[in-house]
Amino acid sequence: MKIEDEIKSTVALNISKKIILNIMYTQNILSEKFNEILKPYDLSGEQYNVLRILRGQKGNPANMCVIQERMVAKTSNTTRLVDKLLLKELVTRNVCPDNRRKIEVLITQKGLDVLSELDPKVNAHENAMTSNLNTTELEQLNTLLEKYRNK
Repeated sequence: MKIEDEIKSTVALNISKKIILNIMYTQNILSEKFNEILKPYDLSGEQYNVLRILRGQKGNPANMCVIQERMVAKTSNTTRLVDKLLLKELVTRNVCPDNRRKIEVLITQKGLDVLSELDPKVNAHENAMTSNLNTTELEQLNTLLEKYRNK
């Protein structure tokens, strides 16, 4: 369905506005469906992102700057996110022995187990959301989005 129909616009939209609205509308659909997957685990998308970043460290701790740099949503409050994950016992936080001003965060086994449980559900979600596009179209969409974002 065209974006004008989705938002029930009665005025003609120029192509730039259509693109922006389409991206925003699509992002909301993706977020809503993704949040439904995370809800039973009492996780936000940002908390999930932190856990994925920490799992990618392969057993090595990450400091707050590393986590912040790798976040999808750069405006996230990393300290608050880590605090919430700490309360859920999904991460540990320690003062770096070499630099007492630096905080190191490590994913726990419980955090790894939650991600292992979520992985097939997230993969199924990603596949479902892209199932109406073939490989060439997916590659083209990805290229265009990267080009659009990196203007």
